[in-house]
Amino acid sequence: MATDFFSTFEIGKEYPRSLIHDLFGGSRQAGISPSAKHPFIFIFSGSQGKKHGYQDGWEQDDTFSYTGHGQVGDMQFVSGNREIKDHVKTGKQVFLFEYTHKGIVKFVCELVLLRFDFFTAPDTLGNERRAIKFRFAKTRDQRYIIPQGSIEQAAEPDFDYKSSKMPETTEKQATVTTRIGHGNYRNRLFARWDYKCSVTRFGDTRILIASHIVGWKDSTDKERLDDENGLVLSPTYDSLFDKHLISFENSGKIVISNSVNVQQLSLLGINGDEQIKRLSKGNISYMERHRELLR
Repeated sequence: MATDFFSTFEIGKEYPRSLIHDLFGGSRQAGISPSAKHPFIFIFSGSQGKKHGYQDGWEQDDTFSYTGHGQVGDMQFVSGNREIKDHVKTGKQVFLFEYTHKGIVKFVCELVLLRFDFFTAPDTLGNERRAIKFRFAKTRDQRYIIPQGSIEQAAEPDFDYKSSKMPETTEKQATVTTRIGHGNYRNRLFARWDYKCSVTRFGDTRILIASHIVGWKDSTDKERLDDENGLVLSPTYDSLFDKHLISFENSGKIVISNSVNVQQLSLLGINGDEQIKRLSKGNISYMERHRELLR
């Protein structure tokens, strides 16, 4: 069946979207369109999705990030989202098309899912919600066959996003205190900030730190796992921020504590002009509490 698909559609060529559905079925409007008759999932990307809070595109490591479906409220693993999450297990192939004109799409490539993450984005009504971010790679050989069993499956979230049921507690006693849910929280923060430092946009995730705005010990269980209560910071900024030696205005501009020697900070590459450009309303609410503790 894949041979039939690639004998009809050529990478880099443009086609009426209607032709895809005439031949293989699937929804003619949805961004994610599984075929009911064939083991294919078609995904469509274009600028028109921005009004629904969708953020798609190629990333620096040659992965393609694609926002799940759902225009209002938190995204759930139902319908097309579930089909994508399980596509390697079910043996279905994912084909990416990008809009070039109204009703016209370009066939880009076949994709295979590497992982999924979560981020905060506005829905169609302008309300902030939890969205799903799928991250794909191009398939690994020229035959465009899914490498069954060779792709690491994305981990399930630490709590049930469908019911939004949080863990009853965020700490448990072992030999040391272990933070529950923190690994998934880190993944969501990294996705929210595009895997870059919130301040500098530095992008080496081996070094970056998922940092709470209102610290763990000062947060409730709900606040500890709230995406809005977090930034991704490089180590220098994380250390200063955690010690309340720097903070940020509601506008995102850096605030430096009077107890800090500004000339000494300049040796660390901090000049006082730094700014976070994507603070949400929720971030600002937590940041106001953080500034109260500025030393």
